[in-house]
Amino acid sequence: MYQPIYSQFRESRANGQKKFSVLIDPDKVQLNKLWKMLDIAVDAGVDYFFLGGSLVVRTIAEQIIQAIRSKTDIPIVLFPGSPYQIHNEADAILYLSLISGRNPDLLIGNHVISAPIIKQSGLEVISTGYMLIDGGIPTSVQYMSNTTPIPAQKDEIALCTALAGEMLGMKQIFMDAGSGANHPVPISMIETVSKNIQIPLIIGGGINTPQKAADRAAAGADVIVVGNALEKNPELIHELSVAIHEQSRAPITKIL
Repeated sequence: MYQPIYSQFRESRANGQKKFSVLIDPDKVQLNKLWKMLDIAVDAGVDYFFLGGSLVVRTIAEQIIQAIRSKTDIPIVLFPGSPYQIHNEADAILYLSLISGRNPDLLIGNHVISAPIIKQSGLEVISTGYMLIDGGIPTSVQYMSNTTPIPAQKDEIALCTALAGEMLGMKQIFMDAGSGANHPVPISMIETVSKNIQIPLIIGGGINTPQKAADRAAAGADVIVVGNALEKNPELIHELSVAIHEQSRAPITKIL
């Protein structure tokens, strides 16, 4: 029986199981190399594919979804940068509200436009409090969203923002340093937020080594998302998968 994606996220957090998602940006992926990446992802035990980007000017998302479907049943989750990045063939969509910024379009405006389309799509909708964290360089998402990221050293601002998102009814929090960031989301910030919220925590941006991934999973991230580093070296998927999954704690067994 199919288990909804969000139920998987919740269950993983409750059980201390860490998950690994490969981010595929249609603007950056090379279709002739995608097949090899998919083979590696299946062999490495990748948990999810996130699909989307800040701009997306290439209309190949459907081809990417078809390629994934032909290779594996790994769930496909849309990570949209605009209301136009909606594809019915995926399994779920992260309905992002940029709660770290003050751009009304990304807080609610685009949602009003896209809601009827998403309602008809049949996609599982996962409301997500999206927080942009300073990764050391200006990123595409920062430019496209016209927002200022939360300073990397301001753990308390990140915590208050995440708490507000949770209290407003967001189902999960996604803290992102942005594609190609010099520095990923800091360990102390992840620890601070993870210990004080009850909903799943996703971390992405600037994670380009197994150690960085492992450290952030150990700090409290429930899902680690990596994209940019894999565009350059898809073989890194194996090492990242091991590093992330090794941070899972042993499931608690009940004594009858």
